[in-house]
Amino acid sequence: MNPFNVIRDSLYFFQRNLRQIALLCLPLVIFEALLQQLLDNAVGPDASPIYGLLAGLLVYPLYTAALILFLDARSRGEAPLNRDLLAMSLRLWPRFALLSAVNTIAIVLGLSLYFIPGIWLIVVLAFSEYLLVLRGREPLQAIKESFALSRGRFWLTFTCILCVMGPLWLFKGLSLSIYPAPQNPVLTLIIDSAHSFLQLFTSVVLFRIYMLIGENSAND
Repeated sequence: MNPFNVIRDSLYFFQRNLRQIALLCLPLVIFEALLQQLLDNAVGPDASPIYGLLAGLLVYPLYTAALILFLDARSRGEAPLNRDLLAMSLRLWPRFALLSAVNTIAIVLGLSLYFIPGIWLIVVLAFSEYLLVLRGREPLQAIKESFALSRGRFWLTFTCILCVMGPLWLFKGLSLSIYPAPQNPVLTLIIDSAHSFLQLFTSVVLFRIYMLIGENSAND
């Protein structure tokens, strides 16, 4: 597996299906950004980051699970309705929210330990969401199997994540430097929503790797 080919194929898919992905995920992405903004205004800028985590746990599992289900359906040539995808993601929400909470806490703790452990955890946990949504794994089992799937594919996954997230981090940093706080609330909402929506491309890339792993395993 070549990182360039993975990103190229993922970009082609993302462009071809951009309209449906936007219709499926963007309303929830905007709602998440709005909820985060309302919480920031309510509790103040110096409040505990736990509030931001809680806001993310309310919405992120819904649109991410829906996107994963959409990716899986499109890979099989199906065209599911958005309402059906969202209904399925709603049923997955409790387990997905728990998985997201565990992953986030582990990664944050890892990043606080000289940064490198957090990067390692980002990579080895990358497939846990797909295992939970597509294989019905419980959160801890999904984490365990994600560790196993990442073996021998660490640098491929790391390179793909870096190639996608690097420009997005740059975009976020530039937007903050051009429009420093305090920002216009509408502008903040637009920037945060755009950043979160573009991050969905990471899910497309990781799904492509996940599918290639499955294809290689089937051929072995």
